[in-house]
Amino acid sequence: MKFPILYSFVRCPYAMRARMALKIAGIKCEIREIRLSDKPQHMLKVSPKGTVPILILKDKIIDESIDIINWVNKKNNIFDRDAHIDMDAVTEDIIFLFDNQFKFHLDRYKYSDRFKDSDRNFHRTECINILMKLEGEIKTNDWIFGDKINKLDISILPFIRQFRISDPDWFDNQTFIPKVKNLLQKFTNSKLFKDIMFKYDIWKDKSPTVYFP
Repeated sequence: MKFPILYSFVRCPYAMRARMALKIAGIKCEIREIRLSDKPQHMLKVSPKGTVPILILKDKIIDESIDIINWVNKKNNIFDRDAHIDMDAVTEDIIFLFDNQFKFHLDRYKYSDRFKDSDRNFHRTECINILMKLEGEIKTNDWIFGDKINKLDISILPFIRQFRISDPDWFDNQTFIPKVKNLLQKFTNSKLFKDIMFKYDIWKDKSPTVYFP
C-alpha cells in the first residue's frame, strides 16, 4: 500500500476534522467517499462499527477522528506548540464537552423528529449555553488561541457549523456569542475549509484511485 486509505463522507463533522488534519500536514491519502446508506463491504470489514472517518495505514487502522488528528500531529507536529502548550488541558476538556454534551443536544435539536419527546428548544438552549462558555475562551480575532489554527479549532468548528445550519437566521441573531460567530465565519470562508469540502464521486469497487488532498 503506497498511500494510506481514508474512508470519508464530505458532510460528516468527524470526517471533516480528520481531513483538515491530513490537509494541514500534507499527508497524501487515497480517499474513498462513501454514501452512509450504502457502506462498502471493505469499509465494514476493516471497521465493523461502520462510521467515518477510517484511516488505513500499513501497520494499523484508525477509526476515531481524534485518534487520526493525534496520529497526524505526532507524525508532523502540525500545531503551534508555543501558542498551544499551556492550553492542552483546556483543549481536551472543550473537545470532550463538544463530543459528548454538545453533540448530544445538537442531534436532538437538528433531528428532533428522530427522537421521541425531544424538546427542540431545550436542546438548542443547551447548545447555546456551551457556545457561551466557549466565547470566554476565545482569545483573539483569528483562531481560538492565536493567529494559527489549532487542534481545538478543527475539532469543534464542524459541529458549530452544523448547529448554525439548523437555523441560520436564528443563529446569526444571537448577540451573546460574537466571537464564536466571527470564528465560524472565518472558518467557513477559509481556503482550508473549502479545500476539504471538495465533493468526490462515491467510491465503488474498481473505482479509479483518487487522492486527497
